[in-house]
Amino acid sequence: MTRTLTAASARRLASMTTCRPRAVRPSRIAVVGALGALGALGAAGAAALLAGCGLVAGPATGGARLLVTREFGAVQMASASAVRVGGAETAMSLLTRNVAVTTRPGGGVESIDGRPGGHSGSAPVAWFHYVNGIAAPRGAGETTVHGGDVVWWDLHDYSQAPEVPAVVGSFPEPFLHGSEGERLPVRVECARVEAAACGTVVARMRALGVPAAIAQLGPAGEMPDTLRILVGPWSAVRAAPAAQQIEQGPRVSGVYARIPAGGDGLELLDANGRAVQTLGAGAGLIAATRYSGEEPVWVITGTDASGVERAARALDRSALHARFAVALAPSGAVLPLPAPGRSGE
Repeated sequence: MTRTLTAASARRLASMTTCRPRAVRPSRIAVVGALGALGALGAAGAAALLAGCGLVAGPATGGARLLVTREFGAVQMASASAVRVGGAETAMSLLTRNVAVTTRPGGGVESIDGRPGGHSGSAPVAWFHYVNGIAAPRGAGETTVHGGDVVWWDLHDYSQAPEVPAVVGSFPEPFLHGSEGERLPVRVECARVEAAACGTVVARMRALGVPAAIAQLGPAGEMPDTLRILVGPWSAVRAAPAAQQIEQGPRVSGVYARIPAGGDGLELLDANGRAVQTLGAGAGLIAATRYSGEEPVWVITGTDASGVERAARALDRSALHARFAVALAPSGAVLPLPAPGRSGE
């Protein structure tokens, strides 16, 4: 007999599938527990939820992809798909095999296809690289590339954000191939687990073959090896320390947007950190940031419920490709962040 999962049951299930802090990577987790308690979803659904807590992990496979852009992804310079990954491939070797690169004496990238770092006008610019949407913690020559990885290089102004810890423009990474060659557990935390936006995000993950746990948004404790997706209006999502950094601007969060504590407006910032537009009711935001030693935290939020739903529906490759973050206008338009500066600025 098939049983329907009610809103109350969904909340109980969310608490039952809470991921616990772990000291090891998911591939080393032993499966302990019974699926019977999750019978409302059936064995297959229950197994998927357990997988979202890191109890099941798949290998990272396939060729790597390379993307080279400038100005926060606004201008694409080069790309390569299904690049064969050698046994000792690094972000630097992948780059030099596919585009023209000059390096500094210390080994860092000086220029790509003739575009050097240094200054653009009065703004300091440099080449930054991300693997699966996560800022690489080491130099390019020490960053190992695995099958399936997306390696993205971008030349941009770093005056307002010396470090952008995570970006959304490599979606569906990091959810498919994780970090450093290992898939990570994924947990979707919703202000209301029965809300349409929560269901949309979970469905997107499952369609990608990513088993995601579902949880009620709330204190999660330390979850260093879990990719978290926070879904809900800003007034609820801001309780998470990682999300709250967005209120402090790009220098802290790496996100070129700002939302006041009440969540009644969404300021879009340009590369200089200046507000160039403010969106009101019905506005949404998709951004990624990082807090302390945790894996990246994605935030799918809005000024109200309709803004959150708008953001959830935009969780796809076409809307997010090569974007550091995006805002959703009440009209449904996808607006890249940082926002373009006003003419003459």
